[in-house]
Formats: sequence, structure tokens, C-alpha cells
Amino acid sequence: MSTDPLDLISTLITRARTAGADAADAIYATRVAHGAQVRNGQTEDLERSETCDLGLRVFVGQRSAIVSATALDPERFDALAERAVAMARVVPEDRFAGLCAEAATSFTDAAGLDLFDPTEVPTTDLVARARVAEEAALAVTGITNSNGASASFGLSDIILMTSAGFSGRYARTSHSVSASAVAGSGTKMERDYDYHSAVHLSDLEDAGLIGRRAGERTVARLNPVRPRTGRMPIVLDPRVSTSMLGHLSGAINGIAIARGTSFLKEKMDSRIMPAGITIIDDPRRVRGPGARPFDGEGMLTATRTLVEDGVLKTWALDSRTARQLGLKPNGCASRGTSGPPAPSLGNMFMQPGSLTPAALMADIKEGIYITEMMGSAINGITGDYSRGAAGFMIRDGVLAEPVSELTVAGNLNDMFARLVPASDLVFRQSTNAPTIRIDDMVIAGS
Repeated sequence: MSTDPLDLISTLITRARTAGADAADAIYATRVAHGAQVRNGQTEDLERSETCDLGLRVFVGQRSAIVSATALDPERFDALAERAVAMARVVPEDRFAGLCAEAATSFTDAAGLDLFDPTEVPTTDLVARARVAEEAALAVTGITNSNGASASFGLSDIILMTSAGFSGRYARTSHSVSASAVAGSGTKMERDYDYHSAVHLSDLEDAGLIGRRAGERTVARLNPVRPRTGRMPIVLDPRVSTSMLGHLSGAINGIAIARGTSFLKEKMDSRIMPAGITIIDDPRRVRGPGARPFDGEGMLTATRTLVEDGVLKTWALDSRTARQLGLKPNGCASRGTSGPPAPSLGNMFMQPGSLTPAALMADIKEGIYITEMMGSAINGITGDYSRGAAGFMIRDGVLAEPVSELTVAGNLNDMFARLVPASDLVFRQSTNAPTIRIDDMVIAGS
């Protein structure tokens, strides 16, 4: 028997059909993760893991079941297939179940997306990279201790195949560096961090730069105060402005729409943001951390506009939620090896505005520039919003003293309607947004 994973998965699907499945698909994922962490010049942790996971999904009429394994072992194929079919025969029918009819019917790979970096990454390089980041953080005046620095490398290989004719495979690499530092002493200590990740090592930011930014951000947070309670504008640093896209992603997820549990469920083709704002999901972005050539059901991915000129244009749909809503799937299915596909967005970004961050807040007499958010009390049904935050006061259009121990509250419907993006969009991760301003937020402070 062939040892090629594609041939083995094809054999597994054939065994499932022989065991009584009307249709089947299988996903096989292998991952190598390699990381190093240092603290105060000493190597604190070295980690390497190699995993493989297999998931087989079968359909018997309108019933389905999933079994998983941790090895692609042909000697276990018959048992896996028979167990999956037996499970499917005893579960309730689901009239929306089935393979994706819109999936491709030929082999697909990640050609053109440039998701694989063949660069060798020895342990010594990871340790050295982490040490450079930590040393740069510790060299910043005012830093009193290290909270650790790390460097990592990852390689994933994904194979998906269906009994309807689709097969696909792609590999993805990742390189990352992070650093965290401490400033102050006793009860007046502050910490902050910086990090970067990239598909290709050549795109990874210099470890020294990452460490220095971590140190500078930490020192800038010393001696924070609590702002007054009241209503004022907030400006979200790009580190946290991506959270707005996260809330949008959850609200347009097909599962939430089908269940009626989204505050945007009645807003299709309606204006939800100011004119001029466009938000795109681009799973075809070259070297994008969230890029992929096909989704978890074998449907080819494509760039889609989620919000166009402020108007909501689409939901994120897999085939099951699309059937529930009487719509067509749009390549948003995400899939693990132990669960069914579900809608998910990968490479989201908000197009930049015309004002620089400085110009965006130039007219703010008193406001909050937020660099960190913590906790979450978001009501997905109503859009009510409340989160802890820290950052800096804005006084007369410029950053002033650091602030912490505050809560920002509002409603996402209103926040979306008032947000204004700056011009500083940079692609650093799978979800990206520029600096964002939102007026008239409730601030709970002193």
C-alpha cells in the first residue's frame, strides 16, 4: 500500500463508503512546533512538539458522525470507518447536513499564496533571537526586570479530501518573537509587551526592535492614574483596534444569524458604519498568516467585502448555516479534526482612512488613548459592550499621563456607527486595523 498521505486518506474514504456511508470527508493535520523562552539571560524553556490528527466524517442519509485518531494508520481504517457509520446510524437526523455542493472537484494547493518558508530554524537561533529581544528590553532606561522573551517556529501541513471529488493540501510556516518587561517596584510595577509573527522569516521584525518597543511601552505606563468618570472620545491603538473586527466577525457569523442571536441579524444591506468604511476578508493574501487556498469543506477561497462604504454586505457561511438561511456558502468554513465545519473569517482588515493618528485626535480636548483591553462583557444579542482598559489620557489633542483601572462601555451598534479609522494600517497579523476613534463612550474611572 502507498504511504503517501493523499493515497491513504483516499483509501480511508473508500473504506467508509464500503462500510455504509453515503458520503464522507476526512481531514489530516500535522504540526511541528518549536520554541524557546529566556528570562534574565537564562534559557527558561525549550519546547518541541510533533503532532498529527485525523478526522473522518461520514453521512448516512441526513445523519452524520465524526471519529478522530492521532495517526494515519491503514490497519485501523476499517475500524474507524465502521465505528463512524455505526455512530451516524443512531444520531438524530439533521435536514441541513451534507457535504458542500459548491466545493471544488479537483486537487487544490496553495500555489501563489507563498505560505511555506523552507528556512531551517535550529534551536540555537531561537534562543539567540529571544535573548536579543530581552536584552533590548532590559537596556531601556527604567526597566527593572524581564517578564521573559520567546521565539518560535511552526510548520503545519493540512490535507482535506471528500467523497465528492475534492482533494487539497497546503503547508504553512510561522515565525514569531515576543518580549515582555517590567518597570517600577513594589506596588507600582507596570508591565507591557511587544510581539511579531510572520509566515516567512525574512518578514519577521528584528528581535532587538521588538524588545526595545516592549521596554519603551512598559516605562511609559509608570505611575498611572484613574480618569474621571464621564463621556468622552476613545482612540484605539492598532494593538486593540482589531477587537472591533473581532466583534463584527462574531456578529456576522452564520451560526449566530441562523440562531437569531446576533445584534446585526436584521442589518444585511443596511448601513452599520459611516460612509467610506470598507472591511475585507482576504484569505488569498500572499504570505497572510490566515491565508488558505480552500476552506474546511473544500470550497475555494476568494476575497470578499464584508462592509462596503459602511453597508453590511454578507454573512460568514459554511454549507450547513447557508442551508438554514436559504443562501449559498461563501468559503468561510473552518474545520478541526474532531468537530464539524463552522463559519470563520481569516484575513480580515479595515481599509485605512485619510487622517494620520495625530490628526485623528487633534481636536480631542479630553479623551482616552487605549493600548490594552482586558475582560469582556459583550452581549452578542443586544450589542451591549463593557471592557476594562488601560492607556493614556488625551489632552488638547496629544497623549498625556498614563491611565489604568478604567472601564469603557457602550453599545456596538452605536460604536460601529461612530468609528473613524486613521491612515496607519499595517499588516502584522491575520486581523488588521488602523488606529480607530470612537466618540461619546462611557468611561468609568474615579
